[in-house]
Amino acid sequence: MKRFSFIVALVAMLLVDAAVCSAADIPQKQTKKKLIYIVSDLRIPFWTIMERGIRNRASSLGYDVETYSAQNSRKSELEFTAKAIQKNPSGIIVSPTTSSACKTILKLAKEADIPVVISDIGTDGGEYVSYISSDNKEGAYGIGKVLAKELYKRGWENGRVGIISIPQKRLNGQLRTAGFMQAMREAGIKGADLKQQVTFSYDETYTYSKELIQKYPDLRALWLQGSDCYQGALDAIADTGKKGRILLATFDAEPEFLELIPKGVLVGSAMQQPYLMGQEAVSAMDKYLHGKKVEKNPQLPILAISTDNIKEKLPVIKRNVLGIERQK
Repeated sequence: MKRFSFIVALVAMLLVDAAVCSAADIPQKQTKKKLIYIVSDLRIPFWTIMERGIRNRASSLGYDVETYSAQNSRKSELEFTAKAIQKNPSGIIVSPTTSSACKTILKLAKEADIPVVISDIGTDGGEYVSYISSDNKEGAYGIGKVLAKELYKRGWENGRVGIISIPQKRLNGQLRTAGFMQAMREAGIKGADLKQQVTFSYDETYTYSKELIQKYPDLRALWLQGSDCYQGALDAIADTGKKGRILLATFDAEPEFLELIPKGVLVGSAMQQPYLMGQEAVSAMDKYLHGKKVEKNPQLPILAISTDNIKEKLPVIKRNVLGIERQK
């Protein structure tokens, strides 16, 4: 806690230094409009897709984009915030590491009179132009219903479901858990433990999956609140001799899912639309900068994809979910 307070104080000092420096040192009004995107971790494919959406819409509207990836470090995120503010951009788009971290970013940006649009994750407070989010609760509820239907179809409704979640300090994580558990309660399906991701790595996903499988002999399904480390869960299921006896569902999507869902390797996934979210974040900022009315808290739908509808939804998945900009 002391270390974090020191970092906040350091950022504040940087802002004060920027305010009292000579006019020659202060960044002047951009001749080319610039947006800065501060993102939690570009090593995660979801965020790289969102960044592509941001760049696509920014380019069409005449903005340059500079991106800072915090690699899931709150310290780096604060340092990048100070750096971004000193560059005096037209606006900042942020996908924060946590909702509490976002509140700090908003406070610093407000002091520098720089508008901010939030794209996913959320905030515990502060002022912003617009918060572009997905309907996480409804999306998780939808994939929960898909999974429950499959469990009943197989006669496994008396088994348990384990969750490997994103951090529950994030507002979107809380909503995903709430929506999914609502679907489980309505279906009368019992839950096992919830394990929160920290490193978002293959090893972590594999270990958590194996621990849940070994702790709960009646485990019949795993639900990942992300998508990129799905292979860790599949390998844990196989290595514990449970292949074909434990189902796997996810949140978000990877290109491989276009094959894995039709084959039944994955029951399905609740797919956000990160490419579209990135585009909408830039559009909201552009409207604000041109004095137009901006929707404060728009929510984009999440697609509950299974073998039943993946063929029908394929064009939308390729464009808005996976960010495939040119479709053959």
